[in-house]
Amino acid sequence: MNELNKTQNFKFKVFEAILYIIGYTIAFFLVSKIFDSFKLDQDHPILYAFISVLIIMVLNKTIKPILTFFTIPITASTLGLFYFVLNTFILKLVDFILLDKLNFTNIWILFFISIILSAINLIIELLIIKPIIKRMKLNG
Repeated sequence: MNELNKTQNFKFKVFEAILYIIGYTIAFFLVSKIFDSFKLDQDHPILYAFISVLIIMVLNKTIKPILTFFTIPITASTLGLFYFVLNTFILKLVDFILLDKLNFTNIWILFFISIILSAINLIIELLIIKPIIKRMKLNG
């Protein structure tokens, strides 16, 4: 019985991760269409949005906690606004990693893109992902 719960919990976690990746990929792609200074690869924009999201997720789990820890005083003194600077830094790292497949040409626009992406991701999480996961757990 315990093994069944572990398997079911693992399936929920995998499904939840897939939902997040799909939602964030769509958000990343849509934001790239809104801003001229945010350019994804012309031939395969959805593929590189997907790859970008995977890299962002890895960086958010590895580098971002360290950066957040060392910038707590700055983030606290700016009432949390510095956190968007960290998001901007992560996006610029992804830009650096993907070379010419992803390009941000204006750092100030990139800052606003990080704010917009955070807002869109929050909306997707609250309105789509969380209700789906809640419904799945109830139907179990």
